Amino acid sequence: MTERFVMSIDQGTTSTRCILFDHAGRLVSVARREHRQHFPKPGWVEHDPLEIWRNLERVAPEALARAGATTSQIAAVGIANQRETTVLWDRLTGVPIGRAIVWQDMRTGALVDELNRAPGAAMVTERSGLPIATYFSAPRVRWLLDHTPGLRARAERGEVLFGTMESWLIWNLSGGVDGGVHVTDVTNAGRTLLMDLRTLSWDDGLLDFFGVPRAMLPEIRSSTETYGTARRVIPGVLVGAALGDQQAALFGQTCFSPGDTKCTYGTGAFLLMNTGTTPVRSDNGLLTTVGYRIGDEPAVYALEGSIAITGALVQWFRDGLGLISTAPEIETLARSVEDNGGCYIVPAFSGLFAPHWRSEARGIIVGLTSYITKGHLARAVLEATGWQTREVVDAMNADSGLGLKELKADGGMTSDNLAMQMVADMLNVPVERPMVVETVSLGAAYAAGLAVGYWAGLEGLRRNWHRAARWVPAMEPARRAAEYGNWKRAVERTFDWIRAGEDPAARP
Repeated sequence: MTERFVMSIDQGTTSTRCILFDHAGRLVSVARREHRQHFPKPGWVEHDPLEIWRNLERVAPEALARAGATTSQIAAVGIANQRETTVLWDRLTGVPIGRAIVWQDMRTGALVDELNRAPGAAMVTERSGLPIATYFSAPRVRWLLDHTPGLRARAERGEVLFGTMESWLIWNLSGGVDGGVHVTDVTNAGRTLLMDLRTLSWDDGLLDFFGVPRAMLPEIRSSTETYGTARRVIPGVLVGAALGDQQAALFGQTCFSPGDTKCTYGTGAFLLMNTGTTPVRSDNGLLTTVGYRIGDEPAVYALEGSIAITGALVQWFRDGLGLISTAPEIETLARSVEDNGGCYIVPAFSGLFAPHWRSEARGIIVGLTSYITKGHLARAVLEATGWQTREVVDAMNADSGLGLKELKADGGMTSDNLAMQMVADMLNVPVERPMVVETVSLGAAYAAGLAVGYWAGLEGLRRNWHRAARWVPAMEPARRAAEYGNWKRAVERTFDWIRAGEDPAARP
C-alpha cells in the first residue's frame, strides 16, 4: 500500500518551509527558502508577498521530491503563518498593493495613539480581547487605506482584498484570480482587532471604529476544516487547516486540555495556556486569544504572554559583547560558576512586553561588583529567560485560576539544558521538550490531517507526542523566593530610565 503523508507549510517571518509528516507525526522531508527583509524607513518592516508565493512554488515540490512522493500521496496540507502581517491585493489581477506590512512594523504608532484616545477605544479590548497596538493588523489596514490614493473607494467596491499570510497563500493555491478562495481562520482573524471573540465573526462596531470596509475581508472559518482544493503548486491536494504560528505550536504540543501550556523559545518567547471554551479576560497584562477551532466544535481559547527578548539576549552576549563565539558556548560558560554572583540582567532592549507592556523600559544590569566575571554574566543572561517566563506564568495562573502543572517547551533555546533547568527551577514545575521540535509545522499538519480523517481524533495525536527531555525543579524554595524578589526590584529599575515627555539626550 502506498504511504500517505500530510504536508505543512510554515510561512514564517524570515522563511517559508514545507514539511511532510507521516501518520506517527515523524518528519519525513523538509525544504526551506528565506525571503528578503525590507526596511524602507526606521521602524518600518516589509515583505514582498510575490517573493513569498514564489518561494512556496519552489519549496513544496522540493519537499515532495526529497520524500520520493507525489501529490497523490498527500492527504491534505495545513498552513501556519506569521501572525498579524498584513497583505492587500487586487482581486482582478492578483497583484499586491505594495509590500506586506510585517507584524514588527511600527509605522502606525501615531495612529494607534490617536485611536487609543478616540471614543469607543475601550470597546475594542472588550470585544476583541486585545489592546489597540501597532502589533495587530487593523491599524495597518487603516494606514494603507489612508495613505494610498483611491484605495479606500476600491476596497469599498470589493476590488481590493485583505488578508494575513495564510489568506494570501490559500487564495493563490486555490486558483488566485481564477476562483481563489478568500478565507482566514479564527486564530488569525482574532489577531486583527476586527473579530468579536465570542461570536467569532467580523464585528460592525470594530469595523466602523477602525474604518475598514467589510467588502475587503476574508470569510472566517474554523482552524480545522477543508477550505478547498489546491489548483496550483500541489494540484488536487485538499487545503485542510490554517493557524497562526503560536496557536499551531499549541496544537503541535497537543495542549488540548484547560491548563495545558506551551512556550516557544526563540528570539523572544511566546507562552500560550489553553483556557477551555470560554475566553478568559486578563487583568494581569496578557492577551485573550483563540487557541483553535476544530470544525463545528466550540472554539478553544487561550491566554498569551509574549516576551520580546530571550534568545536575542544570547545573541547580544555573543555579537554585541563578544564574550562567546557561538551561542551554545554560553551554557559551558554559565556552568563555570555556581550562581550569578548577585548580578541580574533585564533585557528591555525595546521595552518590556507581557505582563508589563512598558515601552519606556530600557535594559539594565544590576549588582555589578569587581567579583563579577563573564561566567556570572552568562548565568544572568540565561536566568533572565527563566524569570521573564515566571512573570508571565504568575499572570496566567492569576487570570485563569488553573495553576500550571508542567510546561511544554520548544524552540531553539530548549537545546540549552541549563537554561531549561533554570526555567523549571524558577517556575517550580517540570519542563518537557518533545521529540519533534518542529511544533509549529506539526500543529498545522495535525490540524489538516484531522480535517480529512487522516488522524481520527485528539487522543491519537496525544499518543504521537513523545518526550525527548525533562527537567524537574531542584531550587530550594527560600532561594527561589529571594532571587525572584531581586529580579522584581531589577525590573522596577528599568522603568526609571526614560520618563514620559523627557528628552533622553538632555539627561545629565
